[in-house]
This record gives sequence, structure tokens and C-alpha cells, in this order.
Amino acid sequence: MRPLVSVYITNYNYGDFIKEAIESVLNQSLKSLELTIIDDGSTDHSKGVIERYADRQEVNIIYQQNKGLNITNNIAMRSAKGKYLVRLDADDYLHQDALKIMSDRLESDEALGLVFPDYYYIDINGEILGEEKRHDFQKEVELLDQPAHGACTMIRLDFLKEVGGYNESYNCQDGYELWVKFIRHYQVANISKPLFYYRQHGNNLTGDESKILGTRAKINADFIQQQAIDTRTLAIVPIRGGDQDLAFKDLAGNNILKLKIDQLLRSNSIKHIIVTSPDIRVKQLLKDIGDSQQIAFHHRKQDQARYNQSLNPTIEEIVEEAISSGWDFTVIAVLTLEFPFLQAYKIDDVINTMKVFGSDSIIGVRPDNSVFYQHHGDGLHPILKRDQYTKLEREALFKQVGGVSAVTLENFLKEKKVISGKVGHVMMDQLSSLGLFTKMDWQIAEVLYQKFE
Repeated sequence: MRPLVSVYITNYNYGDFIKEAIESVLNQSLKSLELTIIDDGSTDHSKGVIERYADRQEVNIIYQQNKGLNITNNIAMRSAKGKYLVRLDADDYLHQDALKIMSDRLESDEALGLVFPDYYYIDINGEILGEEKRHDFQKEVELLDQPAHGACTMIRLDFLKEVGGYNESYNCQDGYELWVKFIRHYQVANISKPLFYYRQHGNNLTGDESKILGTRAKINADFIQQQAIDTRTLAIVPIRGGDQDLAFKDLAGNNILKLKIDQLLRSNSIKHIIVTSPDIRVKQLLKDIGDSQQIAFHHRKQDQARYNQSLNPTIEEIVEEAISSGWDFTVIAVLTLEFPFLQAYKIDDVINTMKVFGSDSIIGVRPDNSVFYQHHGDGLHPILKRDQYTKLEREALFKQVGGVSAVTLENFLKEKKVISGKVGHVMMDQLSSLGLFTKMDWQIAEVLYQKFE
């Protein structure tokens, strides 16, 4: 008889945790299941733990040598006999009713292809650290740019096969890669109840920020290319001018404006570059940087360049001139000079992410998990209840960094503003987020630039 749910546990040297993961599956209130344990070449005592379950009828065991996550995901997909498929990492474990609650949700709606729950954070000893509570996808979510967790997400197996399974060229971010493909074809939903326990420790893949964000950028770029999505972009670099402007300063002997122009010229999306300033010396500086047909100077009105004046009227003027000159573009990107470590691939990722998720505009951000307080006269009080046990996705705070934002040409012509409509976000790495605002920033940047080169 076909099981309703196929669960697979992926393991590499988690011998200290895998028993709890296995037991959490075998003790589910839903009994129509099969469990496949896939050990990816562990060198610890994992095999001894796994072999204790070899005689269980509902358990299948696969030993392999370091094939990586997405190859392992596809092995599990091809061997699964259930109607639905769930991955569980060997250092995590399920709530007793997790499979029943998720499968009931999928059984109730044939159009649904994927469901995912809230979850608890636990430490290495299993102590609960907090709760991650997602948005209500039925009532709140219009922009699907916050993917489900890769593990403990239940997927309709037939739909997974229809989108081609997992791309084996990526060695992490399986949840993101699947999400990008899946949401174009099928409905997704969340379950507002914590149904698994996610362990946080030094070996988590999610702790490797540069690897994660680099892989996400590659996934987005590949998707854009495969779908032949138009990302032709007009880049605008605003400069106020004056002797103290960054355009006239050097970082480790390199002109900062030139650093920005060099990255824009390396971008796959940027087709035209406009540098706008009321300071006519910037025009000569551009000539000194190098001649390129992609680069033009726009003489910005002095009153438009004052502090606290919106950049939008200047952008509107530039866009009208560009269109009348026959320039062909579908996106407008605005980049400032304060962030010298923003690389070309990250500029492309901002534009690609906006197109992948269909937002109208987008900004570069970093999450800020600090607890913020306000003084109410009687003392300090935490805002947004950020000292509480439960982490509410709707109350997460993001700081704009990277000095880059983008908007579709269509939305800008409609709203006359860059940040407008459905505003998406792209996560910035720490290096891209380093801005030149203080003397210490400069000192740090000087040291880092030697390694950056």
C-alpha cells in the first residue's frame, strides 16, 4: 500500500542528534509514512545509530559518499513512494503531529503544491531559544519573496517532478531554488503553528552567509537567463559635488567614482550609465576615468541637489531624456558612492531578484535583530515587542544598505518614484554593506580593500 508521506533524513556526521530526528518521524501521529535515511559519507558514529533501525519495515537506509544536498534531494525524490515528500535534517526533529497537519492541508486543496510551518529554534542541547512565526500567506502575503525553509516543508511529489526536481549544480539553498521555480506554477501555503525544531549551532549551513547569498545570486541569474527575462537597466549615479564629495576622493589610491563605474561596466544588466551632478567638474572626471559609450553626464539643477531634496524629479528628467534619445531599457537602478564594495554580481542580483519575484521596486537590506527601545518618559520600552520569545516575521526590521535600489520603468512612469508599488528586498553581505560615513569606516575600508583586490 502506498504511503501518504515519504520523509527522508539527510545526515553527515550528526551522530549525536540523528536518533532524535529518526524517533520524531517514527513516533508521528500519522502512520501512513515511509522513512529514508541517507547518510552522506559520515565519518563519526552515525552508522552505528542508523543501523539500529535497519529492521524496521518502514525504514530504508542509503549510504553514499559526499554527493551533496541537491543530488541527495533528487535521490530521495526518485526513490519516494509517497504522495508527499518532506526533508528532515539530521540535527532537527518534528512535532508529533507535523506530518498529519501538513498532509491534511495538502489533502484539502488539490491546487496546493507546497506547505510549510512555523518552527522553534533550539540550541545544541535541545533547549528552545525562540519561535519563528511566518506571515499568514492566506491573508497577508502578496509578494512571495520570503521562501519557505528548505527542510520540513511538505511538497506534492508529482508537482516536484514536474518542475524537474532540484538543480544539482547548486550545493546549498535547495529551498530557495525550489521556491523560485515552484511559485511560478503552483500555489503555496503556510501553517501558523510551530511543527519542527530547528537546531542552531556552529555547523549549520545557514551560518555561511557568503555561500548562501552567492548561491542565491547564481540561482536568480540562471533563472533569468533560462526564462529569457528582460533586465536591461539604466543606472543613475547621483553626485552632489563639492570638494568633499566622495567622487573626488580615493580609497587605497583608487578614485571612488571610478570604482563604482568599473563595477557597473562589469554588470550583465546595466546597459546605460548616467552620472548626474550640479558640479561640472564631475563631467571632466568621467572623461579622465575613461571613455565609454555606456556612460553619459547629466547636469543636475543645483536646487535639486540640496540636502533633503528628493532625487525623483532628477530621475524623471533623466528618464524622459533617455527615452526621447531612443535608449531601450526596462529597469532603472540608482546607486550611490558610499558603498565601494558593492560588486557587479550583487548589482545584477538586485535587478534579477526584482524580476524573479515580480516586485515593482527593490532595495538592498540587512536584517537587524537588535532589540530597540523608546523612552516613554518613565523609562525605556522595547519597540515591536522585540524582546519577546516569538519572532514575528511581520515585525522583522531591515536596514537599507549597499547604496542600491531599482524600479521597473513601467512603475516609475506610473508613480514617479523609485521606491514605490510592491517593494521587494535583496539581502546584502557584510562587505557590500560597509559604507563610508565615519573616519573609522574609512580606516576599515582601507584595510579591507587590500584583500578585496
